[in-house]
Amino acid sequence: MSSADGLTGRVAVVTGAGRGIGRGEAIELASRGASVIVNDVDPDAAAAVAAEIGSAAAVHVGDCADPDVAAGVVEWALHTYGRLDAIVNNAGVVRDRTIAKMTPDEWDTVIAVHLRGHYSLTHVACAYWKELDGGPDKPVGHIVCTTSTSGLLGNFGQANYGAAKAGIAALSTIVAQEMAKHGVNCNAIAPAARTRMTQGAYGDIPTGSTSSEQVFDFWHPDNVAPMVAYLCSDAAAHISGKVFGVQGDVVELYQPWTSVAVITNDNNRWDDAALRARVGDLFAASGIEPGAQNMMARLRYSMTDRNRR
Repeated sequence: MSSADGLTGRVAVVTGAGRGIGRGEAIELASRGASVIVNDVDPDAAAAVAAEIGSAAAVHVGDCADPDVAAGVVEWALHTYGRLDAIVNNAGVVRDRTIAKMTPDEWDTVIAVHLRGHYSLTHVACAYWKELDGGPDKPVGHIVCTTSTSGLLGNFGQANYGAAKAGIAALSTIVAQEMAKHGVNCNAIAPAARTRMTQGAYGDIPTGSTSSEQVFDFWHPDNVAPMVAYLCSDAAAHISGKVFGVQGDVVELYQPWTSVAVITNDNNRWDDAALRARVGDLFAASGIEPGAQNMMARLRYSMTDRNRR
């Protein structure tokens, strides 16, 4: 692998790397020449992935929602390999329940693991890279965040998860703006794959990796990893603040919230009668339905369509 690919001799941290998408990301990064800090709350799972990778991996155990743990994983990367070039914020949990039945603990747990976890590690890594200050034309760091279509589109029974994932999409866009002048890019992926968190939606969890399979398994979690490795490389340093859908052999680009219609009131404060008369114009002009919608029905690749099309 050539140095132009941006991973040979580089060091990356992957959170939640003990299983599923994170495992595939850690293995892919290592296969392309990077040394990887395999972070997970499960020490046995993390150790198994590190053993699978070999000498290019080191284990770090802990929940990066804890700022001390996040600081520790960056310190461990610097202590073990002497540098840090990329972080992949992947760790996550679900506690699905409708909002009327959702407990405060179910809300707080999901928000903490996803949103605070992203903040904590990104905060520490950015402080490190800011000191290096590579400048806009000299990349020193790459960040990959993990959002979800539940946050981008909304999904029934996932108010906590969707809120966290929507926040992550916004976080990644803002970090991209703030860190551009320091040589750091930041992007987010919205992956879809068969993991413990999505068990049942994509069939049974397979063993092994796609390399040993005769038929392409569209929903295999390892399929997410190549795009992540690309975003962690200097080849993607010019891409920042973007959200990509990643599943199977598909990569999509999401467009942020955009104003699609407008009404004005001729420099007068709106009153109730005027709003009643005019708000319908917004929906007529945009084609958007005014009532609650199942936005997940707009997915190009359905969670329940295991045959891909």
